[in-house]
Amino acid sequence: MADIVQEKEKSNYLLEMVNITKEFPGVKALDNVQLRVKAGTVHALMGENGAGKSTLMKCLFGIYHADSGEIFLDGKQVTFTTPKEALDNGVSMVHQELNQVRQRNIMDNIWLGRYPKKGLFIDEEKMYEDTKKIFEELDINLDPRIKTEKLSVSEMQMVEIAKAVSYHSKIIVMDEPTSSLTEKEVNHLFKIIKTLKEKNVGIIYISHKMEEILQIADEVTIMRDGKWIVTKPSHELTTDKIISLMVGRDLENRFPTKDNVPKETILEVKDLTATYQPSIEGVSFELRKGEILGIAGLVGSKRTDVVESIFGIRKLKSGKIYLHGKEVINKSPRDAIKNGFALVTEERRSTGIFGILDINFNSIIANLDAYIGKFGMIDDNKCKEDTEWVINSMRVKTPSQKTSIQSLSGGNQQKVIMGRWLLTQPEILMLDEPTRGIDVGAKYEIYQLILELAKKDKGIIMISSEMPELLGITDRILVMSNGKVAGIVETKNTNQEEILRLSAKFL
Repeated sequence: MADIVQEKEKSNYLLEMVNITKEFPGVKALDNVQLRVKAGTVHALMGENGAGKSTLMKCLFGIYHADSGEIFLDGKQVTFTTPKEALDNGVSMVHQELNQVRQRNIMDNIWLGRYPKKGLFIDEEKMYEDTKKIFEELDINLDPRIKTEKLSVSEMQMVEIAKAVSYHSKIIVMDEPTSSLTEKEVNHLFKIIKTLKEKNVGIIYISHKMEEILQIADEVTIMRDGKWIVTKPSHELTTDKIISLMVGRDLENRFPTKDNVPKETILEVKDLTATYQPSIEGVSFELRKGEILGIAGLVGSKRTDVVESIFGIRKLKSGKIYLHGKEVINKSPRDAIKNGFALVTEERRSTGIFGILDINFNSIIANLDAYIGKFGMIDDNKCKEDTEWVINSMRVKTPSQKTSIQSLSGGNQQKVIMGRWLLTQPEILMLDEPTRGIDVGAKYEIYQLILELAKKDKGIIMISSEMPELLGITDRILVMSNGKVAGIVETKNTNQEEILRLSAKFL
């Protein structure tokens, strides 16, 4: 049971976290942090990656135990020692990195560990009806019997929100809930949030999207370097004020100055069609040395299929790939790496990191052949040297190389992954949503890195759902629609309207 220590005088707050402090070896993650959330409101929690947002939420959710400080829920002091205790007491968390059993269906994932029973057996009919009722309430149009592996990222996100609602939660934490959603899906999510507010649920909303925060939040708490900086009503803030408070300085430009110069063609992709249906069909384009080619499109447009087909993850039905004018055949990712290709995947947790292993392992894993010595043994010194290069050049915030990568913030995990692939010295670097869930300061650093690589004559392919990002960092934009190339435009001569129009071309 949650440890209910004492009752507090009735306040205006549904949740109060007071003077929360948490230390790990070599780093003070939280330093007397405050968070107060009113019932029926959206409270945005903002800060750069590494600011302590996730650690604070893990202290609330029973994943970590705070070294000092108090937590009050409905005026009662509580200490949750496990996530189950938090859930049982009305605190739910929708994680950015989705943790679902993909081989099971939707309703199994929602009711896992608390199945309704009819005698000794699971009551499938009640489970189905209960799930349908929640879906109808939230206007989610999904069959509860569909396997989760068949869902898009955005649909899985909606299932996680429905699961949180199924616990009759008083507090729901949403961590980057719109990072993979289209504008239409974002509007749907906001409708759900409005419904939850009307039921007096308090929502802690973590996001790096400034415009979104100003639209949806009632109050905003900003953290920096593990400390509480300020809590203000959202109407008193602007994008510039939020950025300044987050980074501790003014950021005049959200994107670095573009000074890369595209040269001759380095990569030719001709008529790629993947065997998996539905997937890409007849995709053709060229990529130049020193060029950053963006890939835009709506969710379901098969943007990711393009880079996965090039990287040997998806089997090709037809089409050819030429690097420096010579045909390359990437039957597998191993072939692709040997041929000079690298891919930073969208889903960090499931396809990017080895969570329980350390930064050293996660840095060198894509380049193991480079560390094998004369007698077939791994050269530990070279491994450590290259890992140190990753930490320093990517500006990874970590106590040491031996730190488990899953204990790092999302932005720092992404930096390690970027460094890993740079150690393979690729000719073509493909980035699938490289700044997803990353704060404005870390984004700027990644943009700088991408531009530096382009200036070293690397060819960069970058998928992004953020239109300002594509317009701010790329040279050209390839627009996908329903598995086909709808058009390729010069970034300096286009706008959001044209890209959206092309995105709907084959729908």
